[in-house]
Amino acid sequence: MVIPYGSQDITESDISSVADVLRSKYITQGQMVVNFEKDLCDFTNAKHSSVVNSCTAALHIACLSLGVGKDDLVWTSPISFVASANCAVYCGATVDFVDIDIDTGLMSTSALSKKLKIANNNNKLPSVVIPVHFSGQSCDMKKIYSLSKEYGFKIIEDAAHALGGEYDGDPIGCCKYSDITVFSFHPVKMITTGEGGALMCNNKKLKNSIDLFRSHGITRNKNNFISKNIKPEWYYEQIDLGFNYRMTDFQAALGSSQIKRLSTYVDKRNKIASIYDTSFSEFKDINPLITSPECRSSYHLYVVRISGKYLGYRDHLYRELKNQKIQTNVHYIPIYRQPFYDTGIRLNNTEKYYSQAISLPIFPSLKYDEQQRVIKLLIDIIHSV
Repeated sequence: MVIPYGSQDITESDISSVADVLRSKYITQGQMVVNFEKDLCDFTNAKHSSVVNSCTAALHIACLSLGVGKDDLVWTSPISFVASANCAVYCGATVDFVDIDIDTGLMSTSALSKKLKIANNNNKLPSVVIPVHFSGQSCDMKKIYSLSKEYGFKIIEDAAHALGGEYDGDPIGCCKYSDITVFSFHPVKMITTGEGGALMCNNKKLKNSIDLFRSHGITRNKNNFISKNIKPEWYYEQIDLGFNYRMTDFQAALGSSQIKRLSTYVDKRNKIASIYDTSFSEFKDINPLITSPECRSSYHLYVVRISGKYLGYRDHLYRELKNQKIQTNVHYIPIYRQPFYDTGIRLNNTEKYYSQAISLPIFPSLKYDEQQRVIKLLIDIIHSV
């Protein structure tokens, strides 16, 4: 039997919740979306939530709502899915990348600080920085927030991996140190709606802008109408160029059902990660990513770096594990290496990380004996080279 690197967990309760909506009068634009948004606010302590049909849509709307346009610069991490950069390009902005911390895989605050100083001298500061909470661990948001106040940029937390995690005692998504946080509900993420995403914020005006972009740029709120003449009740206006990024009610129902188990899922993922950590602690050349004491990771991913005398054998390890029906992955090819983005830039820590990293199976339903099989095979393969 194949052991995947990640997998959704769908229960009979989830199926029943979705079926109830499918039997109802409203399968989209109904109450379930509102309910799911409230569930997310309750979990994260954010004031506002807007759910959408993907995290890519969430990132795009986040950029639009913060005013990103063709004359803007947006910086993000190269170790992420391409959507973390594409969202700014959709708006006509130029994207650049900040090197990572090799031990965590997260945006390096020292690299960010140095890059900002140079950009300030050249009058080329970013309007938005998108730190990526890679693998489920928060970036050093206090430091990034401090830099945002010094240099005047806005912050979108890309928390696609990190729903259920904590930073400095607060839930990731509370937006204490950012303007907007986005989540993903792809099947391998912490909870799933099939496909889906969400934006969290604490600013009502920003929430209104997000909702406008989510639904064609159309409003039925008479206070927002451009035309001030008295209008009939059915009247609406398109006041901006928006998109159809809405989530359906049956997807939202699945999300509300799943979020009830989110804390349990995070606990299970942390337990699996702890077993991996203990098993690899005797091997100096198998290096799990380090978790900061300020953080509780949601462990969307469990990444190890294959280094030292085993450097260069990562791809061999990937192939051999695949031959044994164990699925692993490499998260990620640096975005700047993609043909669409490749201008020749190479960042030292990012390149080193990319040559070493491999993601091992981690998901709530991973059985103990399956994990032990992964550990044993990995160690045996490494020792055989």
